[in-house]
Amino acid sequence: MSLQMVTVSNNMALIQPGFSLMNFEGQVFFFGQKGWPKRSCPTGVFHFDVKHNHLKLKPVVFSKDSCYLPPLRYPATCIFRSGVESEKQQYIIHGGKTPNNELSDKIYVMSFVGKNNKKVTFRCTEKDLVGDVPEARYGHSIDVVYSRGKSMGVLFGGRSYIPSAQRTTEKWNSVADCLPHVFLVDFEFGCSTSYLLPELQDGLSFHVSIARNDTIYILGGHSLASNIRPANLYRIKVDLPLGSPAVNCTVLPGGISVSSAILTQTNSDEFVIVGGYQLENQKRMVCNIVSLEDNKIDIREMETPDWTPDIKHSKIWFGSNMGNGTVFLGIPGDNKQATSEAFYFYMLKCAEGDVNEDQKTLTNTQTSTEDPGDSTPFEDSEEFCFSAEACSFDGDDEFDTYNEDDEEDESETGYWITCCPTCDVDINTWVPFYSTELNKPAMIYCSHGDGHWVHAQCMDLAERTLIQLSEGSNKYYCNEHVKIARALQTPKRVLPLKKPPLKSLHKKGSGKIITPAKKSFLRRLFD
Repeated sequence: MSLQMVTVSNNMALIQPGFSLMNFEGQVFFFGQKGWPKRSCPTGVFHFDVKHNHLKLKPVVFSKDSCYLPPLRYPATCIFRSGVESEKQQYIIHGGKTPNNELSDKIYVMSFVGKNNKKVTFRCTEKDLVGDVPEARYGHSIDVVYSRGKSMGVLFGGRSYIPSAQRTTEKWNSVADCLPHVFLVDFEFGCSTSYLLPELQDGLSFHVSIARNDTIYILGGHSLASNIRPANLYRIKVDLPLGSPAVNCTVLPGGISVSSAILTQTNSDEFVIVGGYQLENQKRMVCNIVSLEDNKIDIREMETPDWTPDIKHSKIWFGSNMGNGTVFLGIPGDNKQATSEAFYFYMLKCAEGDVNEDQKTLTNTQTSTEDPGDSTPFEDSEEFCFSAEACSFDGDDEFDTYNEDDEEDESETGYWITCCPTCDVDINTWVPFYSTELNKPAMIYCSHGDGHWVHAQCMDLAERTLIQLSEGSNKYYCNEHVKIARALQTPKRVLPLKKPPLKSLHKKGSGKIITPAKKSFLRRLFD
């Protein structure tokens, strides 16, 4: 195993805990930036181009028939193919956290369209579900199993906000374990069915999942209710006959106690588990090899890499699987130095050579919803996101790059703003202002000029008014610009005044017409 530092040439601030990596045709793409996508890259998806330990983020575009994809951080992702032997793949994205701290319950399907004129194009569509629809969550897993020529998605675990009836201002962002239900999702027809298996007693979060043909292995994870990381190992087998699916779970020996670990594949039957946490206040520095052979799983410790002092002493770490046995790691920078970077990044190579392209095993792990500053650093708050292989585009470096200079400072956009001279919202003590909010105040968009966001709280908008403005297409102007906007409005059309016709004056005794000008001349003449 070798560990090398990676330098980031641009947009380093976008790479923070909670991002995801996707692999399409050997090319790696970054998804899940912090904050809403900006005008230089409205999709929020970037090519993750690593060459000679140097990383560049290059924006991609969406096709015209794509839906809007919010910058979800900490979602569950997995690769989906129409069949085991199929080469064409898509990515399934479920759950995750939006920039205003809401949890998503939607399923998005991401597919690769092509590369034209040095621009990579994706198609993103939203998949509607019927039946037992999984609630919004994070820290869960989604995998795809194949049985009898059919495929099915399997969703398990995670955390969600406590029911709305139990939420108060003090506990607005409190989370709880999701019920230990196993959801089977038919991506073709959009049907979802939940199963309650007696072997699964806890809705484990931040676990590691490995899908192989018709079987999924669940190991590690964290139970919020008991605050433990049980060394459990489950095997979930899914049979897809012509009738109803059959789902069975078996408890296996030999599990490990770990949460938030990264899984990377080194060959068709072997994986490596890197990172994670073994206690609430202790990172797990041990690496494990996972071998799958003849429906058996074997987990054993392996030689650890030569961790740097910075990695050893950091309180948190995060990263993602880059494929080909390579892991991308990040740790916080030394904030004691004025010129210190926010994060330092490394590439850990667990195996030499390429993974077999015909491999039939797909891997997946999960992420959490908290930022480094939002919780204690040792909790399962800095989770990992996984999947993709490291490879670069064939071609030169003339790819259109994301222009960071075009962007506005994060403190002046979105929720993190001072919206008006009288704004008294303290960004360090966000509290929900309306029942529709989670932990940020409600916002409304002022249509004056290029537009800008303002707090509904500062504009003294009632919740009912806010909802009406949000649902309608009417323009809204903040208190500062409402008078200007009214002055700029086109005045109502006023009918011209009817002028009375000029009366013709006739001189007595003559048939000639005396005009007003001639009448004035005659007056001056006789006077």
